[in-house]
Amino acid sequence: MTIRSVRYLWTGALGAFAVLGALALTVGVLFGLTAALLSVIAGLLLLCWHQLRQMEALALWTREPIGTPLPRAPGPWGHLFAELARRSRLAYSMRERLSTALERFRAASQAMPDGVMYLAEHDSIEWINRKSEQHFGLDHRRDLGVPVVNLVRQPEFARYLQGSDHEEALVMASARRRGLTLLVQVIPYGDDQKLVISRDISQLEKLETMRRDFVANVSHELRTPLTVVSGFLETLMDGWDDFSREDIAHFLKLAHDQSTRMQRLIEDLLTLSALETGAPAPAEERVEVAGLLREVHQQVDLLSGGRHEVTLHLDGDGVLLGSRKELHSAFANLGSNAVRYTPAGGKVRLCWRCDANGGEFSVEDTGIGIAAEHIPRLTERFYRVDRGRSRETGGTGLGLAIVKHILGRHQGELHVDSTPGVGSRFSVRFPPTRLASSDKP
Repeated sequence: MTIRSVRYLWTGALGAFAVLGALALTVGVLFGLTAALLSVIAGLLLLCWHQLRQMEALALWTREPIGTPLPRAPGPWGHLFAELARRSRLAYSMRERLSTALERFRAASQAMPDGVMYLAEHDSIEWINRKSEQHFGLDHRRDLGVPVVNLVRQPEFARYLQGSDHEEALVMASARRRGLTLLVQVIPYGDDQKLVISRDISQLEKLETMRRDFVANVSHELRTPLTVVSGFLETLMDGWDDFSREDIAHFLKLAHDQSTRMQRLIEDLLTLSALETGAPAPAEERVEVAGLLREVHQQVDLLSGGRHEVTLHLDGDGVLLGSRKELHSAFANLGSNAVRYTPAGGKVRLCWRCDANGGEFSVEDTGIGIAAEHIPRLTERFYRVDRGRSRETGGTGLGLAIVKHILGRHQGELHVDSTPGVGSRFSVRFPPTRLASSDKP
């Protein structure tokens, strides 16, 4: 209330007493002292009754819903009611702003990709967003006010939450969702309150595992040929004169084969790295399918060295839109795999056909085949159905991983059908958007 309003109320009160005094003086002069006293008493009672009526109206107004108009009152009470109405409007406006800000804060917390949980005294749940509900298997409709350690029954979480050192985050596996790994950070604030932030790092953990496996696989793959080359060189250095020319030539050939294998492995690693890191695709070309597949057929036939019957069948011509180098690498990988895993005397058939639904390149062989449980993992790096046979045939274990990434850049899909002891069929399907007529400029 302002100073002006206070003065107005005092002026009104003094005016009322002045009127009452003037009335008592007039009655005393006309009717005597007794009448004057009675008039003063009556005036005071009337004034008290008026004040009580106004206070009653004020008390009744306070019980009405927010926004109900104030009762009308004469004199100072009217001014007082107006001041109260103004203060009420200001308080209501402030509450509305605070409520809107709180709703915006809650909406922002719900939209966060991380889990957010507010804990009150004794680590009871005060508020929780949807992500945190998913991470810890909680439900805000029933779990608010419950100590979180009664619901998340994992000893490492309880120790971290109730401990004093929260500088380092806690990495924990979820007990309620298989395969979920969480990074949990506790931030104390206020009076015995805590903010618990949780983040799903399952994918990061998976990538880290893949990285470790990749490093281990590369180390293993390089160690074997390096050991062979180093062993042969040490043998020759220690006793050059003890071996015949034929033995020396044989040792050097084996060392050369192993160095070639290492070189091929490194080249495949560099290719795969470029594909996996999202290197820009080469400029798109119009690739004549017939010419490309004749080159692949010749390369596969040379790899076979006459040990297999390698044939090429073209059902229609056409042009593929994409990188000739990458497509050649993918098709040649599929063809060379068929040769490596098909015993001598077997057949390898390269086929191409196109229609209104797109184009399809396939490689069929009469090789050893692949069991159904291995097929979903064939495109993983270094995954081999038979490690011994793969090394025997000179495979690096990266060929199909490279094929998968190349086809992804060309909207192609790889399908594998295989029966152990009968053979396999690897087919690549391209959408119509990747095909162009050969007579187009």
